[in-house]
Amino acid sequence: MVSKGKPSPRSAVEPLSDVQMDRLRERHDLVDPTRYYPTGVHRPNAAEIAAQNPKATDRLLAGASWVVRNRCKVKAWGLEHVPETGTFITAATHVTQFDVFIPMMALFHMGRRPRYMAKAEMAGWPIIGKWFQLVGMQPVPRRSGKARIIEEESIDILTSGRPLTVWPEGTVSRDPLKWPMTLKPGIGFIALEASRRHGEEIPLHVAVTWGAASINHWWPWPRKNVVMCYDGALDYGDLLADSDQWGDEPPVAAVNELSRRVRARMEEIMVEIRGEAPPAEGLWDYPTMTRKAR
Repeated sequence: MVSKGKPSPRSAVEPLSDVQMDRLRERHDLVDPTRYYPTGVHRPNAAEIAAQNPKATDRLLAGASWVVRNRCKVKAWGLEHVPETGTFITAATHVTQFDVFIPMMALFHMGRRPRYMAKAEMAGWPIIGKWFQLVGMQPVPRRSGKARIIEEESIDILTSGRPLTVWPEGTVSRDPLKWPMTLKPGIGFIALEASRRHGEEIPLHVAVTWGAASINHWWPWPRKNVVMCYDGALDYGDLLADSDQWGDEPPVAAVNELSRRVRARMEEIMVEIRGEAPPAEGLWDYPTMTRKAR
């Protein structure tokens, strides 16, 4: 059943209140992801840092952190789940362009240097586009019909032992109420196929950020609350149980199921951060720009 998506009386861009922040503090240990080693444990992955243009990365990280701190009050929980070594996947929400930087900044400050998938247009931006590529950007040519090539590049990154960050919605959320919308199936394909080639289940973590949608980027003051949760690894071992019988690629049903699990977990976490229920009418379906039943 599909219904037209109509915004409810609730505002999708209301700031995250101090009252809700207090509720989150009661349940979680909130830390500042704009500073190095926010969990208090100093654990840099030296080899990974050295392999990714450390000077350029440090400069861009310092600049991005300064901008974020001056435009919002950002906190996070769950960063202890970031693996200290080895490969892993981060699937992050994409509510605004601004909060794309929050999970990347947090992971870099935890001492990891994931590669990340980003739209190819960013690579052409003056000065900063070159910088993005120096610090791990993997350009994604959107609407190019090259989805399988992009997936193969992602799998190569993971099977080489490097972590990878993706924004599986594929673009900024089009949901009028800013909930996670339908995901591209690539996240399911990449995780399953990379795990098969790697020989074991690659940790897949969901990162959810909320609060930046209320920021006026021209005049962001007073600073708004922004919160990110870095969730524990999502269990999908059952989908890999018969991977030796797949043939050339993972079955579509398994790919779709894993993508569904990722989106469902994103929504569960966002419910807690926002302190409100998602639309009862269903999730936002990007291809049809309508709501559909979960």
